Amino acid sequence: MERNLRKKPELLIPASSLEVLKTAVMFGADAIYIGGEMYGLRARAKNFSMEDMKAGIEFAHRYGKKVYVTANITAHNRDLAGVEEYFKELKEMKPDALIISDPGVFEIAREVAPELEVHISTQANNVNYRTYRFWQKQGAARVVSGRELSLEEIKTLRANIPEDLEIETFVHGAMCISYSGRCLLSNYFTGRDANLGACTHPCRWKYYLMEESRPGEYLPVFENERGTYIFNSKDLCMIEYVPELVDAGIDSFKIEGRMKTALYVAVVARTYRKAIDDYYESEELYRKNLPYYREEIAKCTYRQFTTGFFFHKPKTDAQIYDNNVYVKEYTYLGIVREVKDGFCEMEQRNKFCVGDEVEIMTPSGEDTMAVVEKILDEEGREQESCPHPQQKIFVKFSQPAKQYDLIRCK
Repeated sequence: MERNLRKKPELLIPASSLEVLKTAVMFGADAIYIGGEMYGLRARAKNFSMEDMKAGIEFAHRYGKKVYVTANITAHNRDLAGVEEYFKELKEMKPDALIISDPGVFEIAREVAPELEVHISTQANNVNYRTYRFWQKQGAARVVSGRELSLEEIKTLRANIPEDLEIETFVHGAMCISYSGRCLLSNYFTGRDANLGACTHPCRWKYYLMEESRPGEYLPVFENERGTYIFNSKDLCMIEYVPELVDAGIDSFKIEGRMKTALYVAVVARTYRKAIDDYYESEELYRKNLPYYREEIAKCTYRQFTTGFFFHKPKTDAQIYDNNVYVKEYTYLGIVREVKDGFCEMEQRNKFCVGDEVEIMTPSGEDTMAVVEKILDEEGREQESCPHPQQKIFVKFSQPAKQYDLIRCK
């Protein structure tokens, strides 16, 4: 393939909390997208208080990174007044863009905060170039492509829209069973509306087939007596196709995962950062490092991998029929918040003990194996382990660690 070195694409990483945002910044993100406690489509995510959002935007800007705030619900009449007040607060924090899908919410944003860029969410079903042109005429700076588009379709988009209108595309993470994420299953089964941010992910549940005249007689949809997860897609992963993504004219490589851990964010951000930078240095370097990318990207939780719709419409092998379990090779233990007198201040995420071997994961990629030598609680008392989730601890490792390093173990 002839190299088409347009401007280097943005690497856009999700964050569920201030801690995860800082991880994204340090591990290679160009921009981070976050949600507030209202009006985004991840109501079950931890999300950001207004105070944390302000701190996160300031932190990212300090390092020259951007922050986009999602407000991509399908709004009802009762939501509109609150959206207006929310945008008034947001504009004081100066995020770099708002991510919106609803035309009414878009109109409010343009009236209340015209100085803020608006990006059109994938929830708006953006699958043709006339839609892109329409949104640009309304004042949008970027449109997120529907996940149902192939690379050839994205190329056609790029060729038929102005160069200054940006294309953002999901390249990694969980796939939704419904068209561009517009799902009704959650609302139908539980009354929790996915389009208002309260999805219960029924696509991951186990299903049987039952014939109407034989109630109670459950028939497996496939030959599996345990039932089948008929809606359970594999996860998208395009780490091996960075040249193809660049050639298609995509301006922003978007990673899914606003409900994921800091370990997921660190691994995915660092791996895609290296892959993009390697490719822009030379395609030979990128090809040489493909085994490394594959190995690294598998070090966070995932549900097997697929290339989604990029090369063809997914077939049956893009689904997982026998389970909804993540592949998990590493356990996330915590992030180094500060280092003082040889001890790393951390907030524990999973239990570990004195004597355990752990890995210190660094933003630069130079990971180090270390042994846990001492654990102190907040009062300075030694303890053999840290069994309490989110306990503040001070840990001495056999190898030095720095602020923002992430600690993990197999």
